[in-house]
Amino acid sequence: MCNFAAKLLIMWEILLLLHCIMNISDPHIPTLYLLPVPLSDTAPSDVMPQKCIDVACTIKHFIVENVRSARRFLKRCSRDIDIDTLTFYVLDEHTNPADVTDMLAPMTQGHDMAVVSEAGCPAVADPGALAVARAQELGYKVDPLIGPSSILLALMASGFNGQTFAFAGYLPVENNTRTTKLREMERRIMRERQTQIFIETPYRNNKLIAELCHTLPPDMKLCVASDITGQRQSIITRPLRWWSKANYDYGKTPTIFLLFS
Repeated sequence: MCNFAAKLLIMWEILLLLHCIMNISDPHIPTLYLLPVPLSDTAPSDVMPQKCIDVACTIKHFIVENVRSARRFLKRCSRDIDIDTLTFYVLDEHTNPADVTDMLAPMTQGHDMAVVSEAGCPAVADPGALAVARAQELGYKVDPLIGPSSILLALMASGFNGQTFAFAGYLPVENNTRTTKLREMERRIMRERQTQIFIETPYRNNKLIAELCHTLPPDMKLCVASDITGQRQSIITRPLRWWSKANYDYGKTPTIFLLFS
């Protein structure tokens, strides 16, 4: 595997060197497109520019987090796409980083490829970043396409500091470690004025809100952004003292949380 990757890199460097020496016209350098996916059941055309849909309709080789959801997304882009003729390489949290180079094999033959996450923008808090890093190392073009990002959309609508912010992903599961992490977030909010952003498994959303109300100061503000861009979109910013008395149910809906003061 390592020998193959080394030979591939050497071959590509030689081609680039020959291009510079011979001053020939630009050869086709394959492009790795970063193709966003809607965050909800919204039609792709409602939240993505036409270029994204055009790329989805023309690319034949995909690096995806989940094959089933990727196939469903492509069909929503166009029913004319022949899914059975496409190639899918799975890059998820269980993938060995050493296997990523092989996934880019179609690009060595001049084919463009696309990275597709399960939802939102690929390579941001997403395993697809490994493919992007390898493509950059090998000298391929990387083209990030415009599309919905739950992190940025939630931050935009929260009213919190968008100049400095941090995305923590999932909070620790173990109670003491989790409390320690929340206290650390509180300190960063107060000292650095840094917005803290994180997520939770949907069935634990309600429990998380209650925990935040119990652990953090009541005047600290919490933004709960749920089903972003979907039909049931709800983005509410209130102090924790308000949340402690509120009636809510985010138990089955993808939701992102933001803290600030």
